[in-house]
Parts: sequence; structure tokens; C-alpha cells
Amino acid sequence: MYSVKEAYDYCRQIIEKHSKTFSKAFGLLPPKQKRAVWAIYAYCRRVDDIVDEGENPREELAVFQREFELFLDGGHPSEDPMWVALRDTFQRFPMDPAPFHEMIEGQRLDIDGHYVETEDDLYDYCYLVASTVGLMLLPVIAPGKEDQLREGAIHLGIGMQLTNILRDVGEDLERERIYLPRTLLDSCGYTYPELYAHHRTDAFIALWEYLGKQAETSYDRAMETIGEYPVYSRPAVKGAAQLYRAIITTIRNNEYQVFEERNFVSDEDKKQLLQELNMMKA
Repeated sequence: MYSVKEAYDYCRQIIEKHSKTFSKAFGLLPPKQKRAVWAIYAYCRRVDDIVDEGENPREELAVFQREFELFLDGGHPSEDPMWVALRDTFQRFPMDPAPFHEMIEGQRLDIDGHYVETEDDLYDYCYLVASTVGLMLLPVIAPGKEDQLREGAIHLGIGMQLTNILRDVGEDLERERIYLPRTLLDSCGYTYPELYAHHRTDAFIALWEYLGKQAETSYDRAMETIGEYPVYSRPAVKGAAQLYRAIITTIRNNEYQVFEERNFVSDEDKKQLLQELNMMKA
């Protein structure tokens, strides 16, 4: 059996390996909250890895879901440090299991490829795989304000997931996933054959910019509630939003190269933003 400290260290290594943006932003939290974020991220990462890398993802995800249900009933599904850390988090904070379940349902949509038909379908998907993360985090970073901050957290998740989609167009194509809605392709005059051929036409840029502006609107709406977060949480939430939002600007500056390249915010820009956010804590 892992100790609680060992379990949280395991989760910390996962977030540091797979998401430097989240690691840096939520590293601004106090220690107790920061450790809980590590555990929640490890849970989300486990679900994502099952779907993307599992040999039999449908069955593996079903097994994981049963393990979570056992966890909620007070059991330990396995000698797994992720569950040990998550148990401590659930004991320390008033966690809501609902978004954890919804995350699994959203990831299940990706198992056999995923083609999005309408914008409504896209936003439903963004809610399930990303807004749920914000809802998981609210009891940790803003306990007692979950209802008040729910809408803002949902918008932040949508903005972040749209950013992921706009950044990972080429990578998603390789997995037979097209999150750009077919109805939006049609209205912009862009076709699936052009998408598979990686054509960055004016129509593609118009389509990309439409969703980019939708993402920016979601970030704006999320930040309308930043003043309602506890003071200790504001730099982390604002940092995560700004670091992710900056990816959109990076892609624009890189002339919408989203098929063969993965766009990142530079370490220098991250450092500058984090310094500004650290001043918020002073």
C-alpha cells in the first residue's frame, strides 16, 4: 500500500509529465489544494490514456468505471497510488462524483473515432471531457461556491477544449477524430477531402477563426466570475486560462500550421505570465 505522500508524489509526476501548463498554473495554489489538483488530474489522465492507448479501450474503460464505483462505496479498487491520493482528496473536500462519471461518458465517445456533426454536438462533447474537469476542481479551489461558479467553470472548460481541438487538428485526424463540425465545414465551404489533404485554404482559416473566437468568448465569460474565487485560487484559475488562451495567438502567429506541427506557448512567455500572476498573490 502506498502512503498518502507517495500517492500524491505519483500524481504530481503525472501532471508534470503530461501538462506543464496545468502544473505551472495550479502550482500557484496552497499545498493542500495543489495536491488535490494532482490527484484529480491523474484520474482524468487515466481515463484519457485508456481511450487513446488501451489495447481494448471499451472493456478497459468499463473496468475503470466499476473501480470508480467501488471507490465511491468506500473500497480501494487496487493497490494504485491514484486511488489512494483521490481517496484523501475526497476525504478533505466536499467532492461531487457526478462530473467524474460524466468525464468517463465523454471519453467513451472517442473510442471508435469521432466525427462531430453540429456545433451543439461539439459543445456537448466539450462539456463532457473538459468542463467536467472544472466542476471536479470547484470543491477544491472554491469550496462553498460550487453553484455560484458552475457556469464560469463550464465556459472555461469549453474554451480550453476548443483550444485543444484547434491546436490538434492534424493529430486528431490520425486517430479518425474530426471535432470540426460538419455543418460548420459546409457553411465555410470547406470539405473533408481538403481536411484530410491538410489544405490551409481561406475557407479553413475562416472555419478555424470562427471556433477560435468562440473559444475566446468562452474565456471572457469564464473570467467574469474570477473575483468570486477565494483569493488563493484566483492566480491559478486566471493562469490556466491565460496560458491556454495564448495558444490561440501562437497558432495565428504560426499561420495556422495545425496539421504537421504542435503549437506551444514559449517558455519565456509562460515565465513572464507566471511572474505577473505571482504578483497577484503578494
